[in-house]
Amino acid sequence: MSTRTPTIGGNWKMNLHKAEAIELAAALAAKADDFAGVEVTVFPAFPYLIPVADALAPAGGKIKLGAQDAYITPNGAFTGEVSLSMIQDAGASVLLVGHSERRHVIGETDILVNDKVLAGLEAGLDVVLAIGETLEQRESGKTDAINTGQLGYGLAGVTAEQMKRITIAYEPVWAIGTGKTATPEDAQKAHSVIRQAVAFLYDQGIADAVRIQYGGSMKPGNAGDLLAQTDIDGGLIGGAALKPDDFAGIIAAAK
Repeated sequence: MSTRTPTIGGNWKMNLHKAEAIELAAALAAKADDFAGVEVTVFPAFPYLIPVADALAPAGGKIKLGAQDAYITPNGAFTGEVSLSMIQDAGASVLLVGHSERRHVIGETDILVNDKVLAGLEAGLDVVLAIGETLEQRESGKTDAINTGQLGYGLAGVTAEQMKRITIAYEPVWAIGTGKTATPEDAQKAHSVIRQAVAFLYDQGIADAVRIQYGGSMKPGNAGDLLAQTDIDGGLIGGAALKPDDFAGIIAAAK
């Protein structure tokens, strides 16, 4: 049996305004004692990092605050960007990098994703590196090649010691927000290949220790079957993270 601590992240994406974000965070903070044994992180939109941090305060650190993105430069003429020190100043301790929407909608390259991974680690943040294939790539039989390629790029220059602060999120792009979900067996296969790739890049000990989340439409109804798989250590949750009872249900399944 794995000794890896399960990790559940709630990616709120570009959803919720201030009052709604505070209400959701407060509802989760009230349930925080029930989350023991699971590492829980929420990723609100940039404008609400500070009020969400305040709303999570009663949880006493049992729920981490993460940022959905950040820029690699400390300051300067980068209109519209947010620096790593700014998100830390707002209370964030975790950085999400390489989410499929950043890659495929915003247009971030593997090189930029790697720059952000390295910058986040250098700043002292924990980093969640998201990787995953599109439907076209999946149907072309390229799932493993895409995942291992994005993994190799994303981890380039990351030391063995820094891997202790890395979580990998496998998100099949075709299953995000579509209602489609990989079968537990399909998800396990992808996670297993990713873990083998980490062993190739580093060693088996690091591969056995790194946590790999599933990020493809996990809900309370399917979380148990997915999280029962050997190499699935948690979930990066989208829509279900916006409903405190659903999110808590997924965390309960992780326990």
